Amino acid sequence: MTDARDARETTRELADARAKYHGKIIPKPALRVMDAETARLAASRLASRALKAGDSAPDFILPDAQGNPVRLYSLLREGRVVVVFYRGGWCPYCNLHLPGFQRCLAQIRELGGQVVAISPQLPDNSLSTQEKNALAFPVLSDVGNKIARKFGVVFKLSKGLLDLYRTFGHALEDANGASGKGELPVPGTFLIDRNGTIRLVHVDVDYTRRLDPDDVIAALKKLNGVEAGRTNDETGK
Repeated sequence: MTDARDARETTRELADARAKYHGKIIPKPALRVMDAETARLAASRLASRALKAGDSAPDFILPDAQGNPVRLYSLLREGRVVVVFYRGGWCPYCNLHLPGFQRCLAQIRELGGQVVAISPQLPDNSLSTQEKNALAFPVLSDVGNKIARKFGVVFKLSKGLLDLYRTFGHALEDANGASGKGELPVPGTFLIDRNGTIRLVHVDVDYTRRLDPDDVIAALKKLNGVEAGRTNDETGK
């Protein structure tokens, strides 16, 4: 069974949102602040310092939106895990990216995968994100960005951007608590194999660009094919 949906729908939605927000809604002075931050992050080469394909994923235990502890390596005993770092429920691009994974969730599960989303939001805000987007996968709270830091995707926001977010009504101390008021993860997606090895990575300092869930599906199919071929070789079939 596969979902009836448009291929790469999430990528198109993100591109449409960028055209709308950057072309019509966000004032040009605010865009200059945001673009300067993206340029600064690109110059810092943050993405190149994040964990890469072939690295071992660090284990973690984080609370889900209901306060239940979720451990990565326990999930890996059941199948591959897609870890999606997102900025928060206040971000319109996150509110497109996460529902994209929800649309593909049945197919991801068919292929032996699972999805978890992680942000620095306090648990109550993670619950709001999960309910608003009708997400059927765990939405975890990484307060203080401790796990995001282990994956190499955390950055400190400039004062100009923090002030700008406050004018937009997105004070990070309200969403993330005192320990997360000045930092965010850049959007990052990691596909982790059952043995803890990272197989696919997408980290981009431009928060409007995300890994399309269809790319995760393609990677899962490829991994399943390799695994099937290895099994056939071992059994002589």
